[in-house]
Amino acid sequence: MNYSLLICEVPHGKADRISSAAVNAGSFGGTVCMGRKISASGLASALGLGGSIADVVYIVVEEENKLPIFSAIKAECEKEKPGFGLLWSLEVSGLIKNANLLKGEPCMENAAHELISVILNKGYADDAMAAARKAGATGGTVINARGTAREDDAKFFGMHIVPEKEMLMIVVEHDKKDAVLKSIQELACLKEPGSGITFSAPVADFTVLGKQR
Repeated sequence: MNYSLLICEVPHGKADRISSAAVNAGSFGGTVCMGRKISASGLASALGLGGSIADVVYIVVEEENKLPIFSAIKAECEKEKPGFGLLWSLEVSGLIKNANLLKGEPCMENAAHELISVILNKGYADDAMAAARKAGATGGTVINARGTAREDDAKFFGMHIVPEKEMLMIVVEHDKKDAVLKSIQELACLKEPGSGITFSAPVADFTVLGKQR
């Protein structure tokens, strides 16, 4: 059986509505993280405007239940203002459930959007977003994180590892992916070993939540 990861980004305090809608449609629950929106406007971000706190909901669903759950989340938000949130899905190629490893068969081709994830030392997410914006990206969301390397590992490998991290998530059109990755690659804050990592994955079913404009 194939699985998908639904990722829903909504204003802070709205995650329970998303989770409830998903459960009522057949999901078994999810995980909520709190993130910080980075404005699509470089000037607004520089002035400390346009950003907000967001809830990011992660829900793993069986492929056969994805469409009903996806539709239920959209319906829950359809009366909200345009641009209320974002909803997309990623393929899950492996899942451990009840101590069993379940493997899926990737089937997504020619995705219209890509999720670019940038994990870097705390305080540099805005720099990464600025670089991505120059290459055509709009906004992104930052989630606080931490590294897992031990102090002894850092000494052994000769790397300066900062435990406090930030994870920046940016969804871009597929044809902008390479330009955005290249722009992020050139950041000085990512030149040092252990300073960060960037990766991308194809996105399915990308949807803007809220009333349609």
